[in-house]
Amino acid sequence: MKKLTDQILKDVITPRPEDSFKGTFGKVTLIGGNRNFGGAIIMASTAAVCAGAGLVTTATDEINASALHAQLPEAMFADFTDDALVADLTKAATSVVVGPGLGNDETSLRILKNVFAHTTEKQNVIIDGSAITLMAMEKLEQPQGNIIYTPHEMEWQRLSGIKIGEQTEDKNRAAQEKLGATIVLKKHHTEIYTDDQVYQLPIGTPAQAVGGMGDTLAGMVGGFTAEFNKKADKAVLAAVYAHSAIAEKIAESQYIVLPHQISRALPTFMKKMEKLDDNHHIGFLN
Repeated sequence: MKKLTDQILKDVITPRPEDSFKGTFGKVTLIGGNRNFGGAIIMASTAAVCAGAGLVTTATDEINASALHAQLPEAMFADFTDDALVADLTKAATSVVVGPGLGNDETSLRILKNVFAHTTEKQNVIIDGSAITLMAMEKLEQPQGNIIYTPHEMEWQRLSGIKIGEQTEDKNRAAQEKLGATIVLKKHHTEIYTDDQVYQLPIGTPAQAVGGMGDTLAGMVGGFTAEFNKKADKAVLAAVYAHSAIAEKIAESQYIVLPHQISRALPTFMKKMEKLDDNHHIGFLN
């Protein structure tokens, strides 16, 4: 298992080209947030916007529209029960994030099936939270795309069939190979399983043990893979590392880290990263 280092940030977060526009940095469509869990998709959307995606659209329950616009005017709203609209938005995206706050009822299942039916091989598809649970419960086929799962250990148990106490590197690797997807297994020292390597995140803090932290990570992965689409595999690793690097820095002066604080710190953090050379160390809040 290879340790991730801040070199991944230097490899991925590079200066933006002068001749560019919002389309240069990709489109992210996020689907989730039922009546009870609207905060999850708003946090994920905030992370995607703050990560630098060129255009972000949030398909969610209409009850969340006002909160979304108040919290994040940069994101566009769509009603996630409008199947035709969600299909179009899914097909148009560089990266699709589905699952944060989606729920697991019949409406949630219909929405998920609709999204899965309209992804393409060229897209990054981040499957998180409720979407993973629904896949396992309903035995849904994996959709087309560069698939990235972001489960915690119980969600991974549901998807892979490997009990939490038995989730060894070898067993996880075998399950990853069967799925043919990237697995971001969220835990103390998160593990990332890719087609050619297994990585371990050596940083992080218990201050991150707060609701919404995984939603924020899913949104960051969506934003990074859209913005840095030509190096999408490395972008996943960079998002995971940046998420915990920012949290560690905030935790130096706070007992807990709120997920939205990570997102709001991202633009400054990324600006520092684009200027780094091998002689500098992370200190973005200094």
